[in-house]
Amino acid sequence: MNWDSRKTSALKKATILFFSVVFFFASFAAVSAQKKFTKNYPASKNVRLQLTNRTGTVTVEGWDKAEISISAYLEAPAANIEPQSLSGTIVVNLVKDNQGRNEVGNVNFLIRVPYSSSVDIETRMGNLNVSDVRGGLVRAHISSEGDITLTNIAAENVAAENVIGDIFFDGTIAESGSYRFTSTRGNINLRIPFNSSFRLVATAPSTRNISLGDFASGMRFVSDGRRVVGQAGDGSATIAVTNQRGSISFIRR
Repeated sequence: MNWDSRKTSALKKATILFFSVVFFFASFAAVSAQKKFTKNYPASKNVRLQLTNRTGTVTVEGWDKAEISISAYLEAPAANIEPQSLSGTIVVNLVKDNQGRNEVGNVNFLIRVPYSSSVDIETRMGNLNVSDVRGGLVRAHISSEGDITLTNIAAENVAAENVIGDIFFDGTIAESGSYRFTSTRGNINLRIPFNSSFRLVATAPSTRNISLGDFASGMRFVSDGRRVVGQAGDGSATIAVTNQRGSISFIRR
């Protein structure tokens, strides 16, 4: 190997080492910029969680412990978090806690609650996920963009609403329960037991894309394309679904 070849090889190795070091410190800085908040609260079986986020993903999972565990991962500039325990309700309100602050980084939550809890969560932008909850209420509201995923839900009252994004509900329909799903643009998919009893009003004015799937064979309904009104079983529960510019589908559980 001549001098020029050795010089070129050494230069290449030095360049690779330099960029490796830069990447390492950039990654370290990114991790260091993210802060973590954790707090646990003792909880009764019928505790209520009320959370208002600004931006970020919120995941709520039911578990068999009599406590609420809140873990939040804060991106820079870090938001203020000041949870409150008020007469059986755990309140987390990042809008109130950061009033007057224009720049606040995303906050991603992982929250565990007793199975029988009621959950009321909302955010301006980001995904909302709730699973394994069977309290009186599950409410998920996104004022802008994000997906809502509700899995293994057995609540008597469920409300899910977003503007842009998909909504997926997988759960049971309680007798005399109330279920409302609303989106402007996205897909709404409802996976429920075939023997569910409910009164249905489903509306998709722009796409006219409403699929009852297997439920069409056992449901008394009328449709004008834009709207389906019907009843399954004795119609004890109510299901209202509105999707302005997206599809509505029912899936057998």
